[in-house]
Amino acid sequence: MSITGPGSLTAANLLAQTNMFNQLNTLSQQLGTGEAAQTYSGLGSQAGLALELNTQLSAIGGYATTATDVGTTLGVAQSVLSQIADTSNQVDQSVQQQGAFSLDNTGQTSVQESAANYFDQIVALLNTEAGGNYLFSGSAVNQPAVADSSEILNGNGAQAGLTQIIAQRQQADLGSSGLGRLGISTSGSTVTVSQDGSPFGFQLTGVDSSLTGATASGPSGTPPSISVDLSSNPNPGDSIQFELTLPDGSTQTISLQATSNSPPAANQFTIGTSVGTTATNLQTALTSAVSNLAQTALPAASAMEAAENFFSGNPPQRVAGPPYDTATSLVNATPADTVTWYTGENGSTPARQTATAQVGPSMSVDYGMRANEQAFTSLLANIGVLAATTYSASDPNAQSSYQALCQSISANLTDQSGTQTVTDIEADMTNAQTTVQNATTLNTQTQSTLQDMLQGIDGVNQNAIGEQILTLQNSLSASMSVTARLAQLSLVNYLAPSSG
Repeated sequence: MSITGPGSLTAANLLAQTNMFNQLNTLSQQLGTGEAAQTYSGLGSQAGLALELNTQLSAIGGYATTATDVGTTLGVAQSVLSQIADTSNQVDQSVQQQGAFSLDNTGQTSVQESAANYFDQIVALLNTEAGGNYLFSGSAVNQPAVADSSEILNGNGAQAGLTQIIAQRQQADLGSSGLGRLGISTSGSTVTVSQDGSPFGFQLTGVDSSLTGATASGPSGTPPSISVDLSSNPNPGDSIQFELTLPDGSTQTISLQATSNSPPAANQFTIGTSVGTTATNLQTALTSAVSNLAQTALPAASAMEAAENFFSGNPPQRVAGPPYDTATSLVNATPADTVTWYTGENGSTPARQTATAQVGPSMSVDYGMRANEQAFTSLLANIGVLAATTYSASDPNAQSSYQALCQSISANLTDQSGTQTVTDIEADMTNAQTTVQNATTLNTQTQSTLQDMLQGIDGVNQNAIGEQILTLQNSLSASMSVTARLAQLSLVNYLAPSSG
């Protein structure tokens, strides 16, 4: 028979107490952290799933941070776009109202002076930063999108600005004869109007005649020409129309009426005693009408085309010269001779795709912009041409030319079908904001679901843990009490008292 002494019992109790101490420490950690284990190995067979859930939670957190950052950027972008659109409306209102044609000492109206300020504002807005990134530079977020507004308008040393580009183009379009590069001549009973073969000045589009006994044809040939052959004198009231295309693509019609009066009224020609004399009179009237258009509508159209080529060309286009009044072609501008107004990235990737962000597990958003998008270049060209053009107080045609320019600008600032506008870009940014908002909502829901799943694996019921700790504390207290008593026992306690 084996006898277990108090020493063996005490050792067993101490081992049990150690185990309870360990359990108590574990439960205390669980109660404090809310987690079942501090390491994945402590989760046993559930460790792999817990690891995967934590990975997904981390990814969702990253998407949420990105969505917040992109949302902030989009908010700034929308504010800037709204200000640009407001500026466009203000310029449109000012050119429609115009006011008195009064020039300052620089040869500009008050509307033009205001246009220069508006131009500065738009340039500054296109150089807006958000989070340290330039919004309108495409993927080149670390560099400004647009050059200094003064350099764009006035040039920089050997680099020509818009003002110089416009002046050179107007020389080329007007031509050395002052007739918009047209030649008008008479030979016997035939009046001929011809282009000079250059892309400048007036382009002949058509002719429509109701002159009795006349044959009108063209434009045809190289370079194109129109001929009007008078086989007999026309009747008073008969008319002929010449249609011309201007550099900016707009058209003008010159309508001349036959009259027996001498001298004739404006836009009339006197029927002569012979068809030869009538042809000469028609030539004189046509020359006067073309000259008038060359001093009024043509400069405005020329300035608009120069600004369009400057802001929208890739690369920008300018007149090959000097000399400019006899130039025959356009050439590509270079950084050496022309200010590069757009200084951002200019790759083949669509503008929106130059900034892309993943805002959810399966949701991404494109929100890039470039200052050289059509909506902005059109606005810069129209406001820039108003700010860069000057007039002479001694020019009798200055007011008519200015009014023609204002009419063109107002028409261009009105939304055109098939043409990108600032509103279109605002709509793109609004769609991006909607995507970000939807992603944020979905991320929040997914995050909550994953956290619930993870809680079911490595989470604990703190009420139950508290009860277990209380039970362990009671058991440990009782065990320690028993151990203490056993430790006080000795062999003497087991022996009967000796007899005397």
